Amino acid sequence: MADITTEADIQQLVERFYTALHADSVVGHFFADLDLPHHLPRIRAFWEMVLLDKPGYGTNVTDVHLKLAQRIPMAPEHFDRWLQLWRSSVDALFSGPKAEEAKLRALSIAVVLRAKTAPKD
Repeated sequence: MADITTEADIQQLVERFYTALHADSVVGHFFADLDLPHHLPRIRAFWEMVLLDKPGYGTNVTDVHLKLAQRIPMAPEHFDRWLQLWRSSVDALFSGPKAEEAKLRALSIAVVLRAKTAPKD
């Protein structure tokens, strides 16, 4: 398997991942009302910035997820499942240093968002 090296690779990965998210019984409800044709280019731009150092993504990911968590509570198992689906999507398509980086970056994102969306005592 090849590594993640191009924008086309990111597109393939993101499309596979969001297909899995939509169909998933644990996290699918977070994505049920998502306008995918509008949303996927933003997600691709995010991962292109993260993995390919491509400029152009300017949205604050944390703010977006904090707003979502106010409408639909997020639990630790949601982040665990999101991460599991990301890793399986990466592993199904790619192998190499960038693929490993994609999984590590997703872990970091999941940890931060999980902490920031946790209910405050």
